Amino acid sequence: MSTDITPSNTQEVVPTTSNSIPSRGKISRRKMFALAGTGTFVLVAGGGVWRAADQGVFSTGQGPAYEPWDDWRATTKGPLNLVRAAILAANPHNSQPWLFHVTQTQINLFADNRRNLGAVDPFLIEMHIGLGCALENLLQAATANGYTPQVVLAPDVSDETLVARIELTPGNAPVSVLYNMIPLRHTNRYPYDTTRPVTTMTLNALSALNDDPDVRVLWFANAEQRKSVGNLLVAAANAFVADKVQDVVDTDTWWRGNWQDIQQHRDGITLDAAGLPELTRILGKMLPSVSIEQQDSSFLQNTADQVKTAGAFGLLAIRNKQDRTQQVRAGRLWERMHLWATKETLAMQPLNQATERASREIVLGISPHFGDALHTLVGDTAWQTILTFRLGYSTHEGLRSPRRAVNDVVTS
Repeated sequence: MSTDITPSNTQEVVPTTSNSIPSRGKISRRKMFALAGTGTFVLVAGGGVWRAADQGVFSTGQGPAYEPWDDWRATTKGPLNLVRAAILAANPHNSQPWLFHVTQTQINLFADNRRNLGAVDPFLIEMHIGLGCALENLLQAATANGYTPQVVLAPDVSDETLVARIELTPGNAPVSVLYNMIPLRHTNRYPYDTTRPVTTMTLNALSALNDDPDVRVLWFANAEQRKSVGNLLVAAANAFVADKVQDVVDTDTWWRGNWQDIQQHRDGITLDAAGLPELTRILGKMLPSVSIEQQDSSFLQNTADQVKTAGAFGLLAIRNKQDRTQQVRAGRLWERMHLWATKETLAMQPLNQATERASREIVLGISPHFGDALHTLVGDTAWQTILTFRLGYSTHEGLRSPRRAVNDVVTS
């Protein structure tokens, strides 16, 4: 199914989860003292005393926003268990762009276009990769829950939001080892261990997970290739932050900068998942929000550090990047590779600024600098890049991102 390459004009209307969350006071001045004896940082701000605990400093991965990671295998049986696994999938900017309609014998997976990334993903390519990730988790869970799933992609040409229909019948197929990796898989943005190379055997094993003739994975593993791809990604990151229309999506729309926002929205980009040193995360939670310029500077420095420590880079390409079903199928492969990598203690992280800039070049009608660079990387006009990423052995365990509850993503 091919769609017209016209940018989505859907507004970024982000539904929120309404919970009774105790208020965490916002800080208006920076003046911090570490007081010995209690083991708790105390912040003095404008004459008031704010405990660091009240800012969620010591609540990493806790609270209602993180419960889906622990409750994903409920004791009850039925199709909702498949949705519990699906919502833990990788997805762009933690936007969680999915909705599910569930009966006892069928699940329909829908795109929630209200959760689009605007100028970052104008053609909704990243959204559909994320939906493919959710579908892969759902299918892994189907077998584990005693179903034989039958999948039809884009089953209704009159409804482009209907991504997949999954028919469920009883079955007893063997459960994949990847199923148990679902709650352990997290995007890892920390530096990777430069003393542990990613072997050709490992890359071949990842490639072998692909059984789709319309999806291709390419690797860039030697020093010269890593330097070339890394330079491209750093240049794309700089172009991204220089374009304030794109930049504001990260720094404003999807940024969840305090405990209250995380627990209320249960989505978006957080300090804990950003791959920052522990002290930086602590200070970031305790002190007031920094300027966009400071956020951009930190982002660019992190990107430079990330590419320098990559064990290898990879890209996913499809034959037609306008084809929704190919985008979804590529997403399934990405999730499958990430689950396998988790089993092998490998870390993975999308670094997609080059593809985001290539889409932006089309929207603005400007010279396709990054589009051409991606074509050069693939080296074959029959294939088009839709995702670039790094992998390696991390120096630090990746941390959880918030997730909305099942009840918030299941429609009647």
